[in-house]
Amino acid sequence: MSMSTCQVLLQAREEVAAGTMAFYFQRPAGFAFKAGQAIDLILPAAVAPGGQSQRHTFSLVSAPFEHELVIATRMRDSSAFKRALRMLPIDGLVEIEGPFGSLTLHSERTRPAIFIAGGIGITPFMSMLRQATHDRLPQEMVLLYSNRRPEDAAFLLELQDLERQNVNFRLLPTMTEMGKSLMPWQGETSHVTEDLLRKTMNGFLKPVVYVAGPPGLVAAVCDMLNHVGVNDDDIRSEEFYGY
Repeated sequence: MSMSTCQVLLQAREEVAAGTMAFYFQRPAGFAFKAGQAIDLILPAAVAPGGQSQRHTFSLVSAPFEHELVIATRMRDSSAFKRALRMLPIDGLVEIEGPFGSLTLHSERTRPAIFIAGGIGITPFMSMLRQATHDRLPQEMVLLYSNRRPEDAAFLLELQDLERQNVNFRLLPTMTEMGKSLMPWQGETSHVTEDLLRKTMNGFLKPVVYVAGPPGLVAAVCDMLNHVGVNDDDIRSEEFYGY
């Protein structure tokens, strides 16, 4: 796989949930990637804090069929890198390197995919679900998406829309701190428990399970999956440290 570094322009930014921003970059000609892969975003010395170029890894939210490269990140724990990213002017230049990462959808279409995302861990699954829906993949997929409140849940409306478009996709969002929310919520409010995992798996045979989110959640979920009968060979995970 060829890893290349190229310069790209920031085209737009938008808030996609409370404290979460998406950044839209130009997609270089010939830049190919698989849904679920990541890039390193490099802030050149001219715009980076302390005059040193800095890099961070981000999963691409955008799908391979789309025309731009999009990342999303929590802005609450504003590191110097994120402050510099937020201040980057539209048409500002950054560098990207990639793509890389193996959190990509398995090709055995008869085996269901179960995605479990905590917070910003949703990003690689957005790319996979957009692409699968676009390609009309005949693969069963379910997403368990845990957030504190609907306000914090990036891409929730789009996910509900993807569920309407894709007969093979089921969305199971859960909001664990509704006491702090100002929005109505009829759905699940449980933390990710073995019971909730069983409900998510819903009798699926030989699923492949993907887990992404904060390290604590990833470790706990992988442990619970073993308890409900999923073998480590069938679990793929990625940790997101506040990104």
